[in-house]
Parts: sequence; C-alpha cells; structure tokens
Amino acid sequence: MALDALSTAPDEALLVLFANGDPDAARLLAGRHLRRVLGYAQRLLAGDRTEAEDVAQEVMLRLWRIAPDWRPGEAQVSTWLYRVTTNLCSDRIRSRRRRGTTLDVHEMTDLSDDRLSAAQAMIEADRMTALAGALDRLPDRQRQAVVLRHIEGFGNPEIAHIMDMSVEAVESLTARGKRALTAILAGQRKALGYEEGDDYDRY
Repeated sequence: MALDALSTAPDEALLVLFANGDPDAARLLAGRHLRRVLGYAQRLLAGDRTEAEDVAQEVMLRLWRIAPDWRPGEAQVSTWLYRVTTNLCSDRIRSRRRRGTTLDVHEMTDLSDDRLSAAQAMIEADRMTALAGALDRLPDRQRQAVVLRHIEGFGNPEIAHIMDMSVEAVESLTARGKRALTAILAGQRKALGYEEGDDYDRY
C-alpha cells in the first residue's frame, strides 16, 4: 500500500498490514506511538531514561510478536501499549525494591527545545525534575493513574481498561494522587519559579 494511504490508516489496520509483511506499516505505527510510550515509561520510572528506553523497546517487540494474532475491534492498539508499559514498569519497580535499589531522578525536559530561552528551559527542567521526584513518592497505582490522566490525557474509562479496574477506582486513585502531589510540591513553589496564583499543579 502507498505510504500516503497508509498514513491515514487506523492503528489496527496498520498492525494487520504489518502481520501480513508490510514493513512501512510498522514504521508508521512506531512513529505514532514510540515517543509517547517512552515518555510514559520515563514518568513511571522516576525519569530514568535508560530503563524507560528498555521498556519501550520491549513493548514494541511484544506488539510485533502478537501482530499475527491481533483481533481488530477487541482493543485499541494505544490502550494495549499503555497497559503493557504499565505492567513492565511495575515489574521493574518491584524488582528494584527487592534488590534495595532506588530509581534516580533525571531531567525530563528536552533542553534543545529552541522555543524556550536558556533560563526558561532551566526552570522547566527543574519543574519536571521536581515532578519526577514527587511522582516517585506516590504509591505505584496512584502514580500510574495520575500520569495517565493528567499527563497522558486519557479519560477515566480508558485508564480503567489500561489498569484493569473500575472507573470508580480510577477516580479515587487519581484524586488521592493529585492531592498527594500538590502537598509534596507545595513547599517548592518559590524555588521552582512560580509566582503567587500560578497553577503549579497543572502537571
């Protein structure tokens, strides 16, 4: 199929095409989702980009492996990707805790963004680093719900499917997680460059 036609094809169709031997379909699917999967994994893993890259690679490999058995209409590709990412990150966090190691907090902002001045980029990097550290202090399920809702932009029904729980449980987790984040970050308003009245918990 021509690339221009493929570019507008839905994810499920691209996955079926890949399963039938079309490499362009795989490239388009990866282009649509890999960066978001990586960003989501990095937030769940307290900003550890190396770990997140490993997870994102494993997620995409699993998607290619299950492509021949994919049944269109049963789930959205994006929802499947986030669910697998959530599970893999949870496994890595549990493994680190068993070994008694902790996740390092790294900058989560791309300082090469030329839309920001150097000073703005440094402030934004500090904010995202603070957010990563605050997220890492939340219980795992709260962190997952908060990131999916307030950073990735999923609705509660989608999050419920990704996390395999009821919508009511998602609402409760999200509310508790956001309250906890606000409390953790409250004392850092001035240090992070926020003026009085700024919406510092918009992340």
